[in-house]
Amino acid sequence: MTHEQLLDEMDMEDGLLEEPDFSVAAEEPEDEDTADGEQEPGGEVENDLAVQSFPEVTKRFEPIPHRFFDDPPAYYKAALKDEPEIAARVHTLLQKYITATDPKDRSVYRPQIISAYWEFLRGVAKKAPGNLPEAKKYLLRFNLLHPNFIKPETKGFFAKLVAANELNQPIYYLDEWFKAVGTGQVSASSTDEVRVAQGNTKMKLQQLAERAGGKLEGARALLLAKTHQRRELEAGMMAHIKTATAHYPAERLPGVSQGYNDGQRRAFLDVQEHIKELLKCDRELAVLFRDHDQAHSDLSSLRTKIEASGSGDAVLDLQSVDTEFDTIRQTAKMTVGRQGNHYPILVNEYFHCGPNNVAFRENIIEMLARIESIDPEVFCRTYKNKLNRIVPYVVLIPSYGDSGMCWEPFDKRNRATSRGRIFIPMYPKNLYAAVLSAVADLRWQVAKEKASYYWMEEGMTGYYYQWFLSQKLKGDIKEFFVKDYILWMTKEANGVQAVDKAVRGAFWRHIPFSQEVKEKLRNRSYVYQELYQRDLNRAMSDGY
Repeated sequence: MTHEQLLDEMDMEDGLLEEPDFSVAAEEPEDEDTADGEQEPGGEVENDLAVQSFPEVTKRFEPIPHRFFDDPPAYYKAALKDEPEIAARVHTLLQKYITATDPKDRSVYRPQIISAYWEFLRGVAKKAPGNLPEAKKYLLRFNLLHPNFIKPETKGFFAKLVAANELNQPIYYLDEWFKAVGTGQVSASSTDEVRVAQGNTKMKLQQLAERAGGKLEGARALLLAKTHQRRELEAGMMAHIKTATAHYPAERLPGVSQGYNDGQRRAFLDVQEHIKELLKCDRELAVLFRDHDQAHSDLSSLRTKIEASGSGDAVLDLQSVDTEFDTIRQTAKMTVGRQGNHYPILVNEYFHCGPNNVAFRENIIEMLARIESIDPEVFCRTYKNKLNRIVPYVVLIPSYGDSGMCWEPFDKRNRATSRGRIFIPMYPKNLYAAVLSAVADLRWQVAKEKASYYWMEEGMTGYYYQWFLSQKLKGDIKEFFVKDYILWMTKEANGVQAVDKAVRGAFWRHIPFSQEVKEKLRNRSYVYQELYQRDLNRAMSDGY
């Protein structure tokens, strides 16, 4: 539907072209099903290293859609209120753009709308840490400025999406993300660090506090993981003890039990091994508790100094949201690309996604689980010889981009257990490809950071870089890697040979498929059978 067709469907008296009263709050439609209060979005999701998989999605949509989109003029007025100057400019430009008949005039108004609308969103984002009205929440979440901009069936689709993060996964809509950043539950995304002036003691203390907070978070996550490991060891030991102490009656001798059999003797040995592991685990726990207590003491001391210096948390929150908004705008441009559609508002003219290609939270969880079932180590990082599963923060950007991206592989203040950050456009042509591109970017950056100065020589990045040079390719090496990773996950995982032989060998070792996929592929082709045999040879030589 073009904007011209939209005009025919809208009520000229009560619709978009009637200028809202920006100084008066419009009455919002009340949803009886949520009248008792809805779960506040935006809290930080705990990083539990013991969790090894995504939860099963059993509820993709609400059985009854909400009614906030049922009165488009009221929704539109509520979305624009409290932003009088910039909202009026957006309204005026949008009105001119819709009514313009000359393509040259439309080409002039379009970039003006884009610029003004982003500045309008900045003001809305700063309100996200507080109690955001429903219209502004959905404005940030979907870039839905006016419900009449989309078809009724599309409007019904968005009205049925589950609003709250019921599965407790680190996947955020934009309103939730700004709320989490603004309330300090999640730190703002890293940017080029600005040198702090020598006399700015408050800012120095704040930076030290952030690093101490990262250490405390890492220590707590490691304690949780070690506690889970101890629980598993104890359960295993008790199972062996139960086996070893099971007595069977001797034949023809009432009250007499048989001696220990071979299985029970092995169980005693297993109990001894478990006791050794438990004692080792206990020593490691003692060290981790000391690290945690020290990190907690350091953070408390720094917070006391910050309070004594008179640092204002509210100002810091607003600054964080403002900084994060710039990051979001930049990532939106990057996910769309130079030749893509940068028009930010959700309109039917540009919305061509089916339900399976819209990046709503439950859809993303299912796709990430699908990726992890093929590439089981995709979200894993090694720390102190332990492979930890750390799912990154996933921020859903309401844009028409086709490629996801990784902003940072982990927090620089906590390289051990912090989450990375990936951004995914909500309205791509192919959502699975967009998610894969973001995951591939994360894969590359984590491997590169792990290899540090030797990334061109060691590990997966080293293998790929040497191949890149041998092929005399030109351009961004990461873009080539992302394309090959997508082929690896979509073609090679199904037995279709789509990447170069050398790349296939490097990926097989450094981005291994799950054992189930490997077993399936070994019978498909001699190529995969040979790679499978190499796994066995490395395992036998203990060099894998």
